[in-house]
Amino acid sequence: MQDSALAALAPALEGATIAPHLANMVGQPLTLQDIRVLRHKPGRRALIAYDVSLADGKTLTLLGKGRSRGADHRTYQLQQQLWHQSFDDGSADGLSVPQPLGILPDFHLWFQAWVPGKITTDCLGQSHSAGLWEQVAAAITKLHQAKIAPAKSHTLEDELRILHERLPAVATDYPHWRDRLTGLLERCTALAATLAPAAPTGIHRDFYPDQVLIADGPKSQRSDHDRLYLLDLDLYCEGDPALDIGNFVAHLTEHSLRTFGHPNGHSAQEAAFVEGACRLNPALDRESIAAYKTLTLVRHIAISHQMPSRQAITPHLIDLCEQRLCR
Repeated sequence: MQDSALAALAPALEGATIAPHLANMVGQPLTLQDIRVLRHKPGRRALIAYDVSLADGKTLTLLGKGRSRGADHRTYQLQQQLWHQSFDDGSADGLSVPQPLGILPDFHLWFQAWVPGKITTDCLGQSHSAGLWEQVAAAITKLHQAKIAPAKSHTLEDELRILHERLPAVATDYPHWRDRLTGLLERCTALAATLAPAAPTGIHRDFYPDQVLIADGPKSQRSDHDRLYLLDLDLYCEGDPALDIGNFVAHLTEHSLRTFGHPNGHSAQEAAFVEGACRLNPALDRESIAAYKTLTLVRHIAISHQMPSRQAITPHLIDLCEQRLCR
């Protein structure tokens, strides 16, 4: 991996250098079997897997999360707090986060245990009962109800700012859409003005099906479903919990549009998820959920424009957002 911005990670890719640090982290001698770079975003971050054999005969994969601006102490500490607040592997409700293992600031890395399983995105084309999506709702609600003070906040104004920053780039490349995109931004601002203030909680802020892992192995004590793990908590902040719910269902709608050519292919999963979330948290405002879904879909216009594999659905997203905002 050649990346000058991630130069601190280079020694962590050398087995002889990193192995003693990993042994110290897990508290016993180990043999490093393999190092794999799973993801690399040039100039920004990387995800590295370390396969090890322990002295007690067990095997383990440690996931190292590295970034150019230094080890993410805040997310590591958050995951530690959650782990000790009933998000551990043995939680009776079957809702967990991967075990945080340690942090190596000199290498710009922090570590968590690998959890074998599949993300819930992989279940969208399969026949899963509503119970799975209700359990996903339980997982995000558990995070919303965790008593961990966020270090940052994210407001409705921040959501609008992101849209106003990103959509003009689409209009620059496709000037024939400029008036339509300008109209969408104006309607988004008007929509936001109608929403009732919400009591803020800790929120994920990037909650969608890729962020929920269904673990292989035994089911939880209180559920007929597999254990779920919440992933990628680096954007955890204070905000409206309806944002996480709306963001999740917007991703289901976008996935349906991309997969089936229409937005309603995952409507049953969306309904089960929203109903589960509202049952577990009656304070959730359904109008706010619908609004955040719309704002997320508008943001997906910019996302699809940036990704060549998704550019074909950009005009369909514009159509869909206009329909939702012109009701």
